[in-house]
Amino acid sequence: MGADIIFAIGLLVGLLFLLLIGLEIAWSVGVIALIGLVFFVDQPIDQIAYTMWDSLNSFALTAMPLFILMGSVLGNTGVNEKLFSAVNKWTGHLSGGLVISVICGNAVFAAMSGSAMAATATFGKIAYPAMEKRGYSPSFALGSIASGSVLAPLIPPSILLILYGAWQGLSIVDLLAAGLVPGIMLTMLLILTAIVMVKINPSLAPPPVKYTWAERGKALIEISPFAVVIFGVLGAIFGGLMTPTEAGGLGALLSILLTLYYRQLTFKILQQSLLDTVRVTAFSLFIMAMATLISHVFNSAGIIPMLKNYVLALQLGKYTILVGFFVMYLIMGMFFDSWSMLFLTFPFVMPIIIGAGINPIWWGVIYVMAAEQSTITPPFGLVLFVMKTVVPEHSMATVVKGALPYLIPIYVNIILLIIFPQLVLWLPALISGK
Repeated sequence: MGADIIFAIGLLVGLLFLLLIGLEIAWSVGVIALIGLVFFVDQPIDQIAYTMWDSLNSFALTAMPLFILMGSVLGNTGVNEKLFSAVNKWTGHLSGGLVISVICGNAVFAAMSGSAMAATATFGKIAYPAMEKRGYSPSFALGSIASGSVLAPLIPPSILLILYGAWQGLSIVDLLAAGLVPGIMLTMLLILTAIVMVKINPSLAPPPVKYTWAERGKALIEISPFAVVIFGVLGAIFGGLMTPTEAGGLGALLSILLTLYYRQLTFKILQQSLLDTVRVTAFSLFIMAMATLISHVFNSAGIIPMLKNYVLALQLGKYTILVGFFVMYLIMGMFFDSWSMLFLTFPFVMPIIIGAGINPIWWGVIYVMAAEQSTITPPFGLVLFVMKTVVPEHSMATVVKGALPYLIPIYVNIILLIIFPQLVLWLPALISGK
């Protein structure tokens, strides 16, 4: 075994050690990257500044804090309670109506937020008390709320896809468009799963509630302001009227106007939303810069090209490679969130993906689903912990029991997108005219 490989393994072991002792991911990656830069590839320390600047000097990244602010304002004001109530007027007659309302509400909120954690906290506070009052099974209710949040990073505007696209130099518009059809498909599959679960075990949910057409008509009026925000932002992006950054600014403004319209916005909430935006943006960009730095170290040492050539020389085929990555993310997802997995693995994964001839736009959508399913898998699924924090009176086992069945529609959706890749690529091609 060559000295370079031994040193690379030493760096990875050092990274694992720092993570195990509780050092935050960004700092762990940064420390190991610094050690590798100085002692492994023998480059000056000022290379850190050059590499970090190159990774963050992207206009596409300016869209991220604007969309984060948009979701923060909507989540912190509790205006989504009106969204949930209006959607329920149209879905309440179905088996497990409130659960379906949560899933549909998550899909709508995803088009205004892009954060699974925010979606979980929002609907946990709004929907679970109503479900508990109606007599829903706690595990069914909590698991459904947690699982519905996986739509947030998939349906545009997705913060995770924006980060991925900016980091890899891909079209943000194409990536956001690529997530729309799979997001709608996953919404339908989650709804179907909930209905089937109630049909198999009617004790999970009370009898459905029927609403009059007059009530449904009123609900359409109540939900119309949300539709204006969604179609205004996505229409501006996909219609070529605005860049994602400009659309993010529009979305942030519309979210503020929406919450003012419902008289939910206060100065304190706006201040908290701005602070949340700064925290999330700073965290994500810092870890992105550190991941770029460690990628530079391994590239300079020839480790990443060597790994890519080794994997491709095995002639496993792209489907076998994909299965291997899925297994890797399933295991990693028990310990890391999707953003951390993106930055920790993509320096090594992307050269293999490109070398295997896999479309990077398609892969971005597949990764989001492969990684986000980890948020509802034990023992360390982050959404499960958020759900437990929001509703502390129920055990983690109760949340996990309700969430696990929803892994099935996620896997089904992934399989469909592998069999029919045009489900992902059709809309980006239509928008770009290719």
